[in-house]
Amino acid sequence: MNQYGRRAQTYWQQHLPTQYAQIANPTSFFEEMGEALAQQIDELADAIANRTPSTGDFMANLGRLNGARQEAEMEVLREMLPQPETTAAQTDEATVS
Repeated sequence: MNQYGRRAQTYWQQHLPTQYAQIANPTSFFEEMGEALAQQIDELADAIANRTPSTGDFMANLGRLNGARQEAEMEVLREMLPQPETTAAQTDEATVS
């Protein structure tokens, strides 16, 4: 399982315990999810990095590529991971506020 699969599994265990408990084979599920996330992140990071031209400066290019990967990770994980479960107490607080 890659890093994205592990991150997704930990997220589901902590924030979506009811849904996590319903997964028949968590290892396989999160291995597949991790691979899909990695592919989407790679594609988006390439697209982001290609928005700005490469310079002759190695460190500037490295920073540009690292920044593109971080931005892609944040965007893909935010889009692909479900919102945390809300408890009855959290729902009550939201309606009172």
